[in-house]
Amino acid sequence: MYIERKLEGTILKYIDSPEIIAIVGARRSGKTTLLNRIYNSLNNAVYLTFEDQKVLNLFEKDTDNFIKLYVEGKKYIFIDEFQYAKNGGKILKYIYDLHHVKMFISGSSAIDLTVNALKFLVGRIFVFNLYPFDFEEILSFKNPDLFKIYQKEKRDLKKINRNEIIISEDVLSQIKKYYDEYIVWGGYPRVVLAKNDEERKEILKNIYNTYFLREVKNILGLVDDYKLANLIKGLALQVGNLIDYGELCNLSGVSYPTLKRYLNFLNKTYICDFIRPFFKNKRTEVVKNPKIYFIDTGLLNHITEDFRYLNDRPESGSLLENVIYQQLIKSDYKVNYWRTKAKNEIDFILSLGDGRIVAMEVKKNADKIKIDKSIALFKNKYPETELVFVYYKGIVKEYRVGENQIMPIELVS
Repeated sequence: MYIERKLEGTILKYIDSPEIIAIVGARRSGKTTLLNRIYNSLNNAVYLTFEDQKVLNLFEKDTDNFIKLYVEGKKYIFIDEFQYAKNGGKILKYIYDLHHVKMFISGSSAIDLTVNALKFLVGRIFVFNLYPFDFEEILSFKNPDLFKIYQKEKRDLKKINRNEIIISEDVLSQIKKYYDEYIVWGGYPRVVLAKNDEERKEILKNIYNTYFLREVKNILGLVDDYKLANLIKGLALQVGNLIDYGELCNLSGVSYPTLKRYLNFLNKTYICDFIRPFFKNKRTEVVKNPKIYFIDTGLLNHITEDFRYLNDRPESGSLLENVIYQQLIKSDYKVNYWRTKAKNEIDFILSLGDGRIVAMEVKKNADKIKIDKSIALFKNKYPETELVFVYYKGIVKEYRVGENQIMPIELVS
């Protein structure tokens, strides 16, 4: 069963451009399905996977015969699991320069793509990230009628307007039901299609275990991968907080240089993301330490072994922040956080271009929304800021027009 991906429309815009199209993302995020979808819409195309050892050996060791078999006379070439090619970028450049055929490749690791392809393909390649489903994609599949209402009422943060959200409490509660599921189970395609919670748990466990069997062993070559597992668990317990490098070194049992290498690996293999501080004054504002978020809350909840819904969790703020963060990056926002050395903090700072800045605060309850000291300080330092509050529970009937925007988290896009 195919659930439409937003990225498909973006890629189709470049279907006849000369550049190679690379789709990278976490394993099991739907790259193969998306490649097949585009392939099946085209004529005079060939689809290959480098999981097929015979095809991979021909590509690497007998490129000219590979070209005769699969490239000559074709208009489109699709190569899945491209990361398995050790000298893939160099060979792909040779094929591209010689035959000018349109090529599509996919890979499960940005590390592999960087090492094996990008350094040879500068100026010849467009790289797109495919994340697990976002909330819109899931809602459009599970309830198309409700999705139409959602599309009408959602707020594009790049086009902030001052109109009050007009949506009934009944409709919002229906949307919230699906959003609650999204928070707990995340957006991996196979998880979204699962029939019940037990199946979802089993799939998430399999995704996590497969990650250690393939990415961890193939790329890092770890024997003592329990140290990385301890690190991931430690990061999961620090979600939404500034990274404490010393604590993570003690927890995982690795040195600081190894820790930095592991953190980069987790980022490039789409497990975690690290956001940097927004600052202009190094004397008063935090400028170095990143904050940690996970790419998928379903995987995060598997790691922490907690599949309770948000209302059943006494400490749910970090999970709420995480789900908002993953929505923001899937919508291609540039995201930072802001914090002073006196510990005044704002959850997310979005830079929209043309000098526009959006400061976003995430609250579980609408009645907690107010202009506090941190917001007042930030507005004073950066008066051009547009302010957005997003909340989980309750309906806000009024807000101060011209000062801030208040909206349910389900309607943020």
